[in-house]
Amino acid sequence: MQSPKTQDIGVAKAEHVALILEGEIRRGQAPRGTALASETELTRRFAVSRNTVRRGLKLLVGRGLITTRVGIGSFVTYDGSTIDGAQGWSVALSRAGGEVETRLLTIRRGPCARADAFRDDGAGGDYLCVDRMRFCRGTGQGISLERSRLPWREGFEALLETGLPGGSINSTLSAFGLIPASGCEGAGVLPALAEPEAKVLGRSPGTPMLRLERLVRDAEGACIEYVESLLDPAHFGLRVEF
Repeated sequence: MQSPKTQDIGVAKAEHVALILEGEIRRGQAPRGTALASETELTRRFAVSRNTVRRGLKLLVGRGLITTRVGIGSFVTYDGSTIDGAQGWSVALSRAGGEVETRLLTIRRGPCARADAFRDDGAGGDYLCVDRMRFCRGTGQGISLERSRLPWREGFEALLETGLPGGSINSTLSAFGLIPASGCEGAGVLPALAEPEAKVLGRSPGTPMLRLERLVRDAEGACIEYVESLLDPAHFGLRVEF
């Protein structure tokens, strides 16, 4: 069994592999549809174990940059127009209508209204609560509202002062050694935007929105994140790789 220190080193190496490959993908060095180097080649390139390479590739999958096919390889799915996976989104931005920015609304410690989603999470009703809005710079109008809830863990206290590493939920999970291994996501329609949310987004109450819920678990099945996103259907749509 690996010691916590050894596990931390492994996570850091996997994040390093992911960051290097992510940079190459976002700079266009590996266009959409490109096959990444094999695990063996990546192992040699980064001088790490095959398990570390696989962890790094999983991080890229979670950021919406690649897809991995067992027995075939990993392929780039990022096409330059998807929402930054590091922000925790799994939807594609179809028509931005201008540059899009993310604004942190709140980061706090507190309960979760959907605590039932965290079955046996051991959090005892205590969570790191992060609310963010994505908006078009040109109009200032909000096009999405994201509520992330992470079962509270030792060390989260510092985040209330410093914020998320890189402004990213995924980077935060990695920093605490929390590697997403599985999850589920559901989509539906919110027929009428309530007044509090409408005020935040700068929209009229009653506006219909796309509603997404995502539950992410680690390799042992423990819940590490629950996210509810309200999205303007004029700007967002689901994209499924198959």
